[in-house]
Amino acid sequence: MFRDITPLLESNVNFNEALDAMIKGVDMKKVDLIAGIESRGFILGAALAIKTGKGFVPIRKKGKLPPPFESHSYKLEYGEDTIEMKKGKGRVLLIDDVLATGGTLAAAIALSEKAGYGVNDVSVLIDLKYLNDFKWGGARRVRSVIQYTK
Repeated sequence: MFRDITPLLESNVNFNEALDAMIKGVDMKKVDLIAGIESRGFILGAALAIKTGKGFVPIRKKGKLPPPFESHSYKLEYGEDTIEMKKGKGRVLLIDDVLATGGTLAAAIALSEKAGYGVNDVSVLIDLKYLNDFKWGGARRVRSVIQYTK
């Protein structure tokens, strides 16, 4: 399910308000880095890194990073995919644009931990709740700004 976020990005006021909403309630003292999932998670994550004074680490599609990195393969409704992340350490706030079924987000959480990071929190701009009941780390819910229930 595609949701176009470009109208939001075109307004610096709305974009900034969306960024504020994405980190509302996040204890940023417990976050060392922002990790963004390719590709629109890069836009949101990099902007949040600048806004919060944190570093940024990208989670890329297979074959886009120089070594050393970790890989994680996962199943999709239509096949399989692999994401990669540079090895490192620290606590990350994981950022993406849309949470649909949760497959990519679950893979990004697993990859982050495999690469040496602790996932402190997860935030998305849009949660398609009618497609998922995604929880991570036990019963923790993903933070989201906009929720679609149907």
